[in-house]
Amino acid sequence: MSVSTLKPNVTHLTPEEFVQLAEPPQLIDVRSRLEFNLFHAPTAINLSLPRILMIQVPFLCTWLLPKWFWQFSKDQSIAVICLTAHRSPIAAQTLVDAGFTQVFNITGGMIAWKKAGLPTH
Repeated sequence: MSVSTLKPNVTHLTPEEFVQLAEPPQLIDVRSRLEFNLFHAPTAINLSLPRILMIQVPFLCTWLLPKWFWQFSKDQSIAVICLTAHRSPIAAQTLVDAGFTQVFNITGGMIAWKKAGLPTH
């Protein structure tokens, strides 16, 4: 008999589902700093997709990723968002591959967020 280990999957949420969560995950906006500064979700912090991809290169990631990122527990809930949900699924899968167990992708990105009338900064 073989025992298989289930690998965590990315959970997809609409912006409306995300804001209705009793305890929403930490939201990471994976757009560029310029895009983030134009508008972003109120609770989002910025860490661009290219920097998240550095997780895959151990000797680079220690100095390319901010200190706050290293303070996350692998069991901490993290959600990712971009502009149109093209970059965020890549970031979400990279986080799962790095060992994070509770990763959420916001479908439709910030375009869907704004279309839903949710607040931005």
